[in-house]
Amino acid sequence: MTTAYLSRDALARYLDRSRITGAVATPREANLRNIQGFLDGDQHQHMGVVRTRDWDWDSVFELMRERVGINEDPSYAEGQDSISAQLCVAALDSYAEIFSQAVQGRKRLLFATGHPAGLAPVYARLARVARASGARVIRVDEALPFEDGDVRQVEDVVMVEQYGGLRHTHFPDPMRLVLEHLEEQGREAPDLVVADHGMAGEAGSRAGLPAIAIGDCNDPGVFVAEAQDQLRVVVPMDDNVAPHLYDPLVDYVISRAGLAGQDRA
Repeated sequence: MTTAYLSRDALARYLDRSRITGAVATPREANLRNIQGFLDGDQHQHMGVVRTRDWDWDSVFELMRERVGINEDPSYAEGQDSISAQLCVAALDSYAEIFSQAVQGRKRLLFATGHPAGLAPVYARLARVARASGARVIRVDEALPFEDGDVRQVEDVVMVEQYGGLRHTHFPDPMRLVLEHLEEQGREAPDLVVADHGMAGEAGSRAGLPAIAIGDCNDPGVFVAEAQDQLRVVVPMDDNVAPHLYDPLVDYVISRAGLAGQDRA
């Protein structure tokens, strides 16, 4: 299926209308709280990121203002916050280029998410296009025990299962388990990890693998990793809208990557 993708300006307008960017659902209070949580090493906010620079509240806030487009007034403490559609589209261009290079080079790709309700279908579609284009999409052939559930692969995407459902998590440990499992099997590490949250942080920051990521305005850890050159690009966007709303965004990435002819979604 060949899809005519939106222009950069039309996509930016669509992203704002759908609240993937613009006035997103994530409240300002969460954004500010998570900056401090990241600095404090909170288990839900450090996302496996090893800090190689001295970061304080002001420097992380400024980073989020520059790379995400949150409200620039530090005294604005409650209410709606924002993500810049222009910054999102610019990052998508880089994301598509890196993805294209890996796919057209027939590299090994690993897809993973801590947000299965929103992002799993995005990665599943990218994985199908990658495989159809000749890239090697890494398969994880068994469930790996993790806490009260396991780490498993569904539709080529690594995620966490718990109590019969798919779990939202920012923890880096699931990615660590997968990478250790591949090593124990004597398999080569991924050439590119396509992920988010702790899955991306573990791959890029701790394991030192090439990785591209998606991050919300309350996820400072991955943007710190990008600033430290541990993640190749992080796309600022709301990470938990209804999956069908991401379709024009995925169309854009696939087309920009020069892979539209392999899209069978």
